[in-house]
Amino acid sequence: MTISNPGNASKGKKVSPAVLVLEDGRVFRGRAYGAVGETFGEAVFNTGMSGYQETLTDPSYHKQVVVMTSPHVGNTGVNDEDAESKRIWVAGYVVRDPARVPSNWRSRRSLDVELVSQGVVGISGIDTRALTRHLRERGAMRVGIFSGNAIADEGMLLAKVRQAPEMTGASLSDQVTTTEAYVVPAIGEKKFTVAALDLGIKGMTPHRMAERGIEVHVLPATASVEDVYAVNPDGFFLSNGPGDPSTVDLTVVQAVLARKTPLFGICFGNQILGRALGFGTYKLKYGHRGINQPVQDRTTGKVEVTAHNHGFAVDAPLDKVSETPFGRAEVSHVCLNDQVVEGLQLLDQPAFSVQYHPEAAAGPHDAAYLFDRFVSLMEGQRA
Repeated sequence: MTISNPGNASKGKKVSPAVLVLEDGRVFRGRAYGAVGETFGEAVFNTGMSGYQETLTDPSYHKQVVVMTSPHVGNTGVNDEDAESKRIWVAGYVVRDPARVPSNWRSRRSLDVELVSQGVVGISGIDTRALTRHLRERGAMRVGIFSGNAIADEGMLLAKVRQAPEMTGASLSDQVTTTEAYVVPAIGEKKFTVAALDLGIKGMTPHRMAERGIEVHVLPATASVEDVYAVNPDGFFLSNGPGDPSTVDLTVVQAVLARKTPLFGICFGNQILGRALGFGTYKLKYGHRGINQPVQDRTTGKVEVTAHNHGFAVDAPLDKVSETPFGRAEVSHVCLNDQVVEGLQLLDQPAFSVQYHPEAAAGPHDAAYLFDRFVSLMEGQRA
């Protein structure tokens, strides 16, 4: 990412023109939003009508340029409580109509000021509906946003976009993980200890566990089996994160499964568990991103509205129980829109995962029970 000047957040400043260039050659022209300069990433769209601050600070969006399908973004400004990490992770931001003035009792600054301060290049004033329809038809693809002095001949800009790395084969966990282990203490009486592998963990996730009396030891993505068991865990957690799951070393996960330590994974963690069990993963055409995805829990028959952010999925059979090196496994959750695998569970030992986000800081909270299910597994193992 290159930033050429501090942007256009201040009132009265002239707004710089901006251009968005997709790798297939389609171009959208608009106005700079946030920092001015150039940025590259994978173009994806998010269908959430709220929760933009949680989206921006989700490490799973690292190296992605997020297109908001909601036409009006920034209404509630930015506060100091709702961030899922210490920084914005999106590579770029695309909105149709930015809010002129934020209005919320918790707001501390406007969204465009926050984007400028963190150097996030964005674009506004384009037809995001047309862009989203294009991505639905053609699939997620590489994109560049250019503004200010970065705008040049369209052929030159397209060449830059096509030189950017693709998401397939990208190993990104090491870029978003914590550099040092830290502890999130249990709220109230401590009942369990969990070792959480940080592949891009969101702040609300260990908080949801802490609410249930779990002391969470958040470990770097590079943690060894010895590091995991040094905290004497009752359970093991695999977090969300960015990148291609085929690039992740499965040694730690397979060791945890071999010891039959209760395991819970979400999002990227679901894909890692799937690969550890011997299933493949594949890249979705345009992924699931938003807070309104219908998923059925096949173990109960209940349908939930869930929060998603994933571009890869597990390739596991929906119609049968599979034999794996760690016992029988089955698909526990499925997306009702497209029948994509949204959860796995082992039948012979305490391990399960879901592809979506049950912590869902911005809502919905239909899937919060999954943390209770994790607690039940640890209770059963202890008994």
